[in-house]
Amino acid sequence: MEKRISGHTGVMALIGSPVGHSGSPAMYNYSFERLGLDYVYVAFDIKVEEVGDAIAAMRTFHMRGCNVTMPCKTEAARYMDELSPAARIIGAVNTIVNDGGKLTGYITDGEGFVNNLKDHGIDIRGKKITVAGGGGAATAIQVQCALDGAREISIFNRKDAFWGRTLETVEKIRAAVPGCVVHVYDIADTKRMTEEIAASDIFANATIVGMKPMENESVVKDLSAFRPGLVVADAVYDPEETRLLREAKEAGCTCIGGKGMLLWQGVAAFKLYTGEDMPVAEVKERFFR
Repeated sequence: MEKRISGHTGVMALIGSPVGHSGSPAMYNYSFERLGLDYVYVAFDIKVEEVGDAIAAMRTFHMRGCNVTMPCKTEAARYMDELSPAARIIGAVNTIVNDGGKLTGYITDGEGFVNNLKDHGIDIRGKKITVAGGGGAATAIQVQCALDGAREISIFNRKDAFWGRTLETVEKIRAAVPGCVVHVYDIADTKRMTEEIAASDIFANATIVGMKPMENESVVKDLSAFRPGLVVADAVYDPEETRLLREAKEAGCTCIGGKGMLLWQGVAAFKLYTGEDMPVAEVKERFFR
């Protein structure tokens, strides 16, 4: 890599915390080199209270773009000059493009989730999905699933800082997609969560539970919710097989890890940054087997 870095090389980055486990730098840098693009991609561990400084640095260093991961997606949206329609609805960004100092925020997480399901032969259309989480990734998944034809969405979240925003998002979904039935529940209500998962076609974990250093935890407490025929998808990709997926697999569920979501949201972001198509087949073979 050092042979292709020069004084003209553009910089892109991932910001969030933690980021040390991220596969994004390898994926992007391989794609840049493969396509002969003069960029380099790095990762910065940024806490929520540091987001403003990070965005200011992005402008100062004339960085072409940034990906934003948990827990910074909602905070980052506050510093954008413009938001894409989806990012405006969701109130969060995971992709920032710098066009001559003008920062535009996008959200590609939902697209990544839906395309990851499609890559495993699963169509969201007409399905009932239960989603755990109310942060940026969770909201993106909820909105995209509704837009792509989900029949019903049950959302479980803690009654924390995200609770009010989750309720607002639900109203926006109901207004935009009146044919989709949406409910919100307290994630502390284990009985209700078990019932909703058991009645669903798909269950998605979009919380950080299961990610290091919480790899020994699962957002699902009552394993009776699992059954053959249920699709369980985890947005967490490190570890590749979370406790949630391991226990769901033992119960006969179809399990989908978060690496594919990372790939497909990255494919969309790469196009926004460069105008080029990521070499998906090669990236998939090299990093996502």
